[in-house]
Amino acid sequence: MSSIAVRATAPGRPAPSRRGEWRIHVILVVAAALMVVPFVWEILASFKTNAEVSSLPPTILPEQPSVRGYATFFDSVPFWAQFGVSAASLVMRVVGQVLVAALAGYAFARLRFPGRNLLFVIFLLMLMVPSQLFLLGQFEIIRDVGLLNTIPALAIPGIFSAFGTFLMRQAFITMPREYEEAARLDGAGPVRTFWSVMLPMARPTVAALAVLTSLYSWNDLLWPLIVTPTGDARPLPVGLASMQGQFGTDYPALMAGALICTVPLVLVFLFLQRQFFAGIASSGLKG
Repeated sequence: MSSIAVRATAPGRPAPSRRGEWRIHVILVVAAALMVVPFVWEILASFKTNAEVSSLPPTILPEQPSVRGYATFFDSVPFWAQFGVSAASLVMRVVGQVLVAALAGYAFARLRFPGRNLLFVIFLLMLMVPSQLFLLGQFEIIRDVGLLNTIPALAIPGIFSAFGTFLMRQAFITMPREYEEAARLDGAGPVRTFWSVMLPMARPTVAALAVLTSLYSWNDLLWPLIVTPTGDARPLPVGLASMQGQFGTDYPALMAGALICTVPLVLVFLFLQRQFFAGIASSGLKG
């Protein structure tokens, strides 16, 4: 019998209890079920009528399922035009933020230059400032360069992210320096080392940053309302917000639109979920 088995069965040593693990699993299952309830309610409400949605006591299952809400949504919102705007601004913002954050994170983690730590502290202080305080200055810059009602106006302010820089710095700072030294011995410069060696090793963190940036970009409402107030140049969240009328709201159509607009983000997460969790775990972030 191995020493591990002997220690496990030695007298006076209590056997490992799984009661605590079962309690944790029960809590997690209950929490997951509570998080899924709004999503299930959204799906069911999209097939109901206005009377069923506003009835008291509320009905759980639709008595007469109907797709009228989906038809009303597509009739009320220029879906494909606004979907193209949302997708284009998302791609531009994700690619730009990943590139800028990776370069800045690598510089803060690996390069030595005067004032590096002070500059990084100033960068982190931006995380404590509400983003609404930057809206006026950002709007004036976008207006002065003539980008109002354009896709770049939606994406450019989101390219620069203090959180993304912090996340990428955490990824690069934990990597062994031996990889850089080997690349330097092979004749690679700093740019080649970053692009060919360090960035591929940070792929999980890049995936995590891409998922988080996609979430913020796709759901952003306030900034698109400011820079794209009218026309088909608005993204989908603005189109959904316009369906809320002053004297009444077609809730089945609104729930149908919200469900349709959620599908692309779900697909992005499912495609990158393994790299996303690996990147969050390697960065040391929790919650």
